[in-house]
Amino acid sequence: MLLKNVFAPESRASDSSDNSRVTKLPFFDLKTQFQSLREEILAEITAVCDAQAFVLGPKVESFEQQITELCGCNTALATSSGTDAELLILMAMEVSLGDAVVTTPFTFFSTAGGVARLGAKPLFVDIDPATMNLDPEKLGKFFERECRESPDGLATKDGLIIRAVIPVHLFGLCCDMDGIREVCGQRRIPVIEDAAQALGAKYPSKDRVERAGGMSEFGFFSFYPTKNLGAFGDAGMAVAGDAEFGRKMKILRNHGMDPRYYHSEIGGNFRMDAIQAAILSKKLPYLEQWSKRRWEIAQRYKDAFAKFSRKIMVPFEPYAAQLGSEGHIYHQFVIRTPARDSLREHLEEQGIGTEIYYPVALHHQKCFAYLGEMRFPESERAAAECLSLPIYPELTDQQIDRVIDSVAQFFN
Repeated sequence: MLLKNVFAPESRASDSSDNSRVTKLPFFDLKTQFQSLREEILAEITAVCDAQAFVLGPKVESFEQQITELCGCNTALATSSGTDAELLILMAMEVSLGDAVVTTPFTFFSTAGGVARLGAKPLFVDIDPATMNLDPEKLGKFFERECRESPDGLATKDGLIIRAVIPVHLFGLCCDMDGIREVCGQRRIPVIEDAAQALGAKYPSKDRVERAGGMSEFGFFSFYPTKNLGAFGDAGMAVAGDAEFGRKMKILRNHGMDPRYYHSEIGGNFRMDAIQAAILSKKLPYLEQWSKRRWEIAQRYKDAFAKFSRKIMVPFEPYAAQLGSEGHIYHQFVIRTPARDSLREHLEEQGIGTEIYYPVALHHQKCFAYLGEMRFPESERAAAECLSLPIYPELTDQQIDRVIDSVAQFFN
């Protein structure tokens, strides 16, 4: 399925320093994608309005089935956001006070925030500097040095039970899941994949090619508007490999209600709106095409920046030989350089939008100060060096060249 080649005119803004006019190249451009699908999406929204069925219902169920087939999981439950999808999984697992969950300190806040909201303690293990994903070797060493076996399972030295590990498929690249599953499987610890940025990404496991989010006991996705598959507001998806857990999550998603107005458990309002499901279902057939275009843009950047290899680190593609463009879906194209802040200022002067994901590692966030002083050197280094360049699929070749030329100008 091919999209119309529609490109919105770029906005213009004045440079107050010399009154010259600079053509803005935005970091992302949602309007251009919408214009290419405008009639299809508006027809879907109209159909929902005509039906006047706005929460859950057939549109949501249809989209859930599409994600189930895409990920190869048993159950997919559409939620109000990616954050709520994670929270729903943790609630179904009955994670609470006295528990701990291990994740990476270099990720979006909600990965650890959902753990803390339930009274459990987020614990961190540093990243692999090449992939910036959770390092399975460091995870194994953490369990060996900082934990001990107890009658209730693996426990920290202060007695907290390790209930799960949440690896994050950061920026569209799957973690080393064979390594993580081996480390966790030896200790009977469930894995919850944070696949919020990786819908459609593939991973070449030792047994077969698998999909992000569907490789472990649980997984979750975000459909925030700027994701590779974006809604028109907040939306998410929780997936599970076990049907019984899926049934429990379905009840908890709707206030723990089963049947109607009878509550055996305390759940939450984590339901997806039908309008969001209708829009996402209409956009889903284009996801593979959009992801391939992102990968093509990434290759242009990587080839152009190769001559600056001593000054810029470009994204690593560990699965390229086996999977080609399907091994990294490039939710973000993130370069690393010690000159990050100066480069960003230069690109801003050139009218080119950039973003920093993430400027502060989680163990340095003020709200987690109660966890105590910690050092994760690779995460701290990544937070100081990472800069994201524009990589949405609607970028023209001319715009890509403009980004490349501007970066080259800075380093030359």
